[in-house]
Amino acid sequence: MIETTAFIEFTRANCLDLLESGTRGRVVFTHAAMPAVQPVSYILDDGEAVFRVTRGSPLATATHDAVVGFQVDHIDPDTGAGWSVLGVGQAYQVTDPGRRVAFTDRVHGWAPDSRAFIVAVPLQQLTGNRFSSATVDG
Repeated sequence: MIETTAFIEFTRANCLDLLESGTRGRVVFTHAAMPAVQPVSYILDDGEAVFRVTRGSPLATATHDAVVGFQVDHIDPDTGAGWSVLGVGQAYQVTDPGRRVAFTDRVHGWAPDSRAFIVAVPLQQLTGNRFSSATVDG
């Protein structure tokens, strides 16, 4: 018996649909010259992943006009089937007051916080796939 994995690539539209349905993702960045990953609550807004960061944190420093990855996935623990989406873009701080208020109103738990600010990542590169496992006679 041999276990195989089948992959089906997503279109950009498929990737955006999956991101739109989610609320938790991971920001992939560089910290102290090493790869780092930070889970975040997010919303998707016009093709941008938007999340809050705490001032002075490694994530705040890493998302200051830097290229970062943004990844969301779902894997069924019983079957091993699932999907994964990865976006890449140059992060920036959202400074428009109207846009900041709109995000705070849309996301439960995003009460105004002077220690936090909002970051957006335009998903310029976006890839994803669905995968499933199967066991075949070898």
